[in-house]
Amino acid sequence: MQKFVNPNESGGIRPSSATKLQLHNCNSACTQAKRILLAAALFFTASPVVDASAEPSDGIPVPSIATSLPDNGDPAGIRKWLSERGVTYGVVYTGEALGNVSGGIRQGALYGGKLEVSVSANLEKLIGWQGLSFFSNAFQIHRTSGPRDEHFTSMITISNIEAFPSTRLSELWFEQKFFDDRFSIRLGQLTTDAEFFISDYSRMFISSDWPTIMGANIPSGGPAYPLATPGIRWKFDANANWSMLLGLYNGDPGNQATVNRTGTNFRINDPPLLMGEIQHRYNQEKDSRGLAGIVRLGGWHHFGKFDDLRFDHAGYSLAHPLSNGTARQFRGTSGVYGIVDQQIYRPEGGGPDSGISVFSRISGAPSDRNLVNFFLDGGVVFAGMVPHRPDDKFGASFIYASISDWARALDRDLIAFSSVAQPIRAFEMTIELSYQAQIKPGWTMQPVFQYIVHPGGHVPDPVSPSLAIKSGALVGLRSTVAF
Repeated sequence: MQKFVNPNESGGIRPSSATKLQLHNCNSACTQAKRILLAAALFFTASPVVDASAEPSDGIPVPSIATSLPDNGDPAGIRKWLSERGVTYGVVYTGEALGNVSGGIRQGALYGGKLEVSVSANLEKLIGWQGLSFFSNAFQIHRTSGPRDEHFTSMITISNIEAFPSTRLSELWFEQKFFDDRFSIRLGQLTTDAEFFISDYSRMFISSDWPTIMGANIPSGGPAYPLATPGIRWKFDANANWSMLLGLYNGDPGNQATVNRTGTNFRINDPPLLMGEIQHRYNQEKDSRGLAGIVRLGGWHHFGKFDDLRFDHAGYSLAHPLSNGTARQFRGTSGVYGIVDQQIYRPEGGGPDSGISVFSRISGAPSDRNLVNFFLDGGVVFAGMVPHRPDDKFGASFIYASISDWARALDRDLIAFSSVAQPIRAFEMTIELSYQAQIKPGWTMQPVFQYIVHPGGHVPDPVSPSLAIKSGALVGLRSTVAF
């Protein structure tokens, strides 16, 4: 999820499949598509990008639209005064218009938005407590639950700001650092996607998110955007190149629409989720001439109980006429993952996020108790490759989530025992093409095209259950402003 390190990039965001939103349809899907594409074209007439490479000062994040405002958007000097005492804040607004022009269960378009406010404090500067810091953020989420649930019923994220419309607290934690900042403990209300299972180069894509293999398998999707739970995270930086992380969280944040609508239901009695990750970085220095990269290896274990996706306690298929309909249960579920972020072209004098880069995440989990047993995504990003627009990015990505063997076998059992034709679930895949243009430091516009293959994993169409929901295309435009 977005952590105000670079407000123009959003990542680790996971919407809920339970959200619902009233749609605002145009007279026709084609008319709406034309309007969206016209809006996407308008940004190419924008003024040239202002250099935003300077270090943050006076409490202003980099980049920030504040640097383009009179007095840096701080005429009374309040932001500077707070910064001098160790307190900083950030505000990011993300708004987007997305239109489904084909496929899915309906066509149409909608507008959605997310306002995020964060506050951080260096408590060593503020109260003299060495190595202690504080962070909290909150969201105002509005009209952002349509494309995934109302248009496609997909498992994979379409937009990483999607969530149940609400005003909610997200993270609230203290972090203590030791041993020259090489070891730290973070304690409070935490999200896993702030530090685990992240691909840095994927962040520009609006479908980049908390991986489907976690969101579909862990209760309530786990503690990831927009949900957080009480937890503790340990981190050890062996040196500039190697880090190890371990996190223990309450494993079920509760349904965001009913149980935990405001983010203040601090659940502590659910079975825990344990996550661990090892990271290796290389050539990350600004003056390095080698190709930059990060390799991550990690895994998780949830200590709860999980239903068998095919068999009951007696060993009958859940579709068998003699089955009692109660699935047998397993104690816990686990998974492993690997991530590669690799720069393949670095221009002269460029940093680790410049030039051409590729990324991929791969993960697996047991098939008998997890709806998604295999996940793979990847893509390529071109940064600073457009003449006279050094801060623009464009690229292509894909996300693939495979339905587990057990779930597919149950579909075949249902057909065999009922003699009623229905689709057999297989996989879902999303392809995205995206261009992120910086209009001013802290303000980007981003036209997007997505194609969703096998929405929901090839599930029945609610109108014609013998047929699967059709694959379809989506176009849109996102605007992100950081202050």
